[in-house]
Amino acid sequence: MIEMAFAVIRVRGHINIKEDIEDTMTLLRLNRVNHCVVIPQNDVNKGMLQKAKDFITWGEVSDEMLAKMIRSRGRLYGEKTIDDAYVAENTSYESVDAFAKGVAADEVKYSDLKDVKPVFRLHPPKQGYEGVKRAFTTHGALGYRGEKINALIERML
Repeated sequence: MIEMAFAVIRVRGHINIKEDIEDTMTLLRLNRVNHCVVIPQNDVNKGMLQKAKDFITWGEVSDEMLAKMIRSRGRLYGEKTIDDAYVAENTSYESVDAFAKGVAADEVKYSDLKDVKPVFRLHPPKQGYEGVKRAFTTHGALGYRGEKINALIERML
């Protein structure tokens, strides 16, 4: 199985959340609803995702969707957008598409890009979430959703 990066989106807010779960969210840098981070797939991250599963949704992000997300919602400090020229200048990749492919395949971290804000601030999804108190397996919005995370991100861009 090819290791891919996870896109993790915070679905629920701060009300009635246990302190240890809130600490896990802080470690994941998910401090607000509709914020998204891209993290590598490893046992430590999978444990954190399981701990916070009642407040977030996650899945394997495709490199095309990641490139689209970097172009439209990725920001550098100073609210500057990310383009091919900046990626070519500051990484060994020549374009945003190549960089996104490297991030999705866990070859490089998104946060390795110089001066990048590690969080994507997304819009709420068109047609809303499926249900913020139920798991994805029971027609809700929470927990692991696999490749279907790409459809949710598409609705949030």
